[in-house]
Amino acid sequence: MNIIDDLKWRGAINQATDLDALKKLTEDKHIALYCGTDPTGDSLHIGHLIPFMILKRFQLAGHHPVIIIGGGTGAIGDPSGRKSERQLQTMDQVHHNEEALTAQMKKLFGTENFTIVNNYDWLSKISLLDFLRDYGKLFNINTMLNKEVVASRLEAGISFTEFTYQILQSVDFLHLYRHNDVQLQIGGSDQWGNITAGIDLIHKVEGPETKVYGLTIPLMLKADGTKFGKTAGGAVWLDPKKTSPYEFYQFWINQDDRDVVKYLKYFTFLSKEEINDLAEKVEKEPWKREAQRRLAEEVTKFVHGEKAVEEAEGISKALFSGDVADLSVAEIEQGFKNMPSVDVENKKENIIIWLTDNGIEPSRRQARQDVSNGAIRINGEKVDDVDAEIDPSSHFDGKFVIVRRGKKNYFLARVK
Repeated sequence: MNIIDDLKWRGAINQATDLDALKKLTEDKHIALYCGTDPTGDSLHIGHLIPFMILKRFQLAGHHPVIIIGGGTGAIGDPSGRKSERQLQTMDQVHHNEEALTAQMKKLFGTENFTIVNNYDWLSKISLLDFLRDYGKLFNINTMLNKEVVASRLEAGISFTEFTYQILQSVDFLHLYRHNDVQLQIGGSDQWGNITAGIDLIHKVEGPETKVYGLTIPLMLKADGTKFGKTAGGAVWLDPKKTSPYEFYQFWINQDDRDVVKYLKYFTFLSKEEINDLAEKVEKEPWKREAQRRLAEEVTKFVHGEKAVEEAEGISKALFSGDVADLSVAEIEQGFKNMPSVDVENKKENIIIWLTDNGIEPSRRQARQDVSNGAIRINGEKVDDVDAEIDPSSHFDGKFVIVRRGKKNYFLARVK
């Protein structure tokens, strides 16, 4: 299947400047295309991942992705999708974020048939007079004001700095066309105005018949109408230090039946046949959640690797079964990150006193009842003797005690 036909089937195209011509171009040759991200933070989150998944699909189809880490534009601030001015970062912050994002991109795209560039390298060399003479003259203020990215900000106000952002992004496209043979820019739906501004600039400078194109990805919404990618705990990050691979895996496996097939199309590289088969299972056997498991496996593997999938599945299985004794300290840190926890002293103590004094049980009467009924497990082992003793140093390198009350209620005691 042609890459454009594949994207259509996946529902991954929102707007395109000339889709038929772009499809013919991709059939005639392998093209170079780009997507950019500004270093406003030191990690991408899964909302950022959407256009880069499209870039990856082009790469797997033999095309050449170019990624801009916007060291130049990041110092200015993109007004897209915002109701107020961005807080300008220090250049030290920008450079730190550049390095972190570059490392993430290399992990996702590898080192072959892939180029990563920083627009600071060319934007920083343009003098103010050159900017005004060579580029400012080619942009009509009325046209710029009508772009959604600017029009949406006129009432609240927009600085000249952010107003010029679309010119800088247009210069990027022109530079990459000239130096990297880039003919296609990809972005989120909020980037349409910036992308078309770049195409207009290239047509004015290089000629109206120049073959350059733009393509945007639809805004991702969940079946309940809320924005994709946000959780009660905040964004789901690609950086494993911000969102552990286990949390990342759990995010995907907990997706609604109404959304899972759409996400399989967007976020995995499974074939049409495989996805259609999983869609049928969602319809006929939704309780098995096979589509969700496959989604979680595929996306976690793409972002964090095969080992991370094995660890996440191992933690999930251990928590479900209660067989936690063989978990490593690192796996406990991941799996229990958002569960109730308490700090405890490293001293042996009667289980009833220990459970009550550390707030795991509300009273000694309740603690005795739960222990006697076999409702308490310590480090995976059932404890039904009210005279039993807890030794916090006996498991997990003396760092943790895992308590399970009933079938689902876990508590993590961190040994001080």
